[in-house]
Amino acid sequence: MIVTQLTDMGRGRYKVYIEERPAFALYRGELNRLEIREGEEITEESLRKIREEILPLRAKKRAMNLLQKREYTSAGLREKLRDGEYPEDCIEEAVAYVESYGYVDDLRYAKDFIVYNLERKSRTRIEQDLLRKGVSKDTINAVFEKLEEEGTKQDEMAMIKSLLEKKKYDAKIADIQEKQRIYAYLYRKGFHSEAISRALLLDIT
Repeated sequence: MIVTQLTDMGRGRYKVYIEERPAFALYRGELNRLEIREGEEITEESLRKIREEILPLRAKKRAMNLLQKREYTSAGLREKLRDGEYPEDCIEEAVAYVESYGYVDDLRYAKDFIVYNLERKSRTRIEQDLLRKGVSKDTINAVFEKLEEEGTKQDEMAMIKSLLEKKKYDAKIADIQEKQRIYAYLYRKGFHSEAISRALLLDIT
């Protein structure tokens, strides 16, 4: 197989193309050590060393370094490793490695996120945020159910009333346009229609 292109990625890293297809990224020292040059053939032994030794080890180290700075979901960590041009098998191996030590735990991540936002965001908004972070719907529901079993339950009406107070909303003097504006504001925040309508003393069908 022929190395058809070496693209400078900055900081001494190069994306290696084999037979016109992107294969992996290596540092300049690794390219020199393995004698990988553009337009020349890459040996099977070099490919084996890269795929079975160099990249898996580096992906694990990269995952550990990322987790030292902040917590990630498994999906979020995979995405960061993809940004580093690691092959999928190396990414899966690295994620499995950190998960085996408990460094990545979507259930723990979801619980911490939900508890922190329980009095700040609606359940719908919390679910949307976690889904975007790659946490599964089943995991999110399991955390909410566990919290409710432990006596921690979200009071949506109290949250809505608090927001209405901040908006200086007064149902006695608010006209229909003001009520519709506030309704739309609360709906965008993920609160349920029935709860909003009760809080606004407005029957919207």
